[in-house]
Amino acid sequence: MRQPETHRAEQVRWEHFPHEADVGVRGYGSTPAQAFEQAARALTAVVTNADVEQRFAIEVTCDAPDLELLFVEWLNAIIYEMAVRKMLFSRFRVAIDDTRLTGTLWGEKVDVARHAPACEPKGATYTALKVAPDQSGTWSASCIVDV
Repeated sequence: MRQPETHRAEQVRWEHFPHEADVGVRGYGSTPAQAFEQAARALTAVVTNADVEQRFAIEVTCDAPDLELLFVEWLNAIIYEMAVRKMLFSRFRVAIDDTRLTGTLWGEKVDVARHAPACEPKGATYTALKVAPDQSGTWSASCIVDV
């Protein structure tokens, strides 16, 4: 398993955190939507450290009764698109309206030689699930991803 990593740009950043055989992903931002976008970047970084080009845009929609469950649905929608379309994504846009998320994923088809995928995420879990602001108002969104 990789060592914990953090990638930062002011309040907007992502990181991995260790968890037995799986991996934790966490995104930070000034809004829940930004935190979700950053966590999606962390998800891609579980698979590859290579650059992923933004050749195709894929639209996704998720519904859930609260923000935490919506976060898991979001990550699982990305994992589904990765598996079905055999793609990786590097840019994400999220809009959250109450309990509905609409998002855009930009990416490209997997090139095994160039991307050298380390693993295939199986699914986001409810383990270590948390979506909340800290005392400074920075939002974080995190959970464990089964790999």
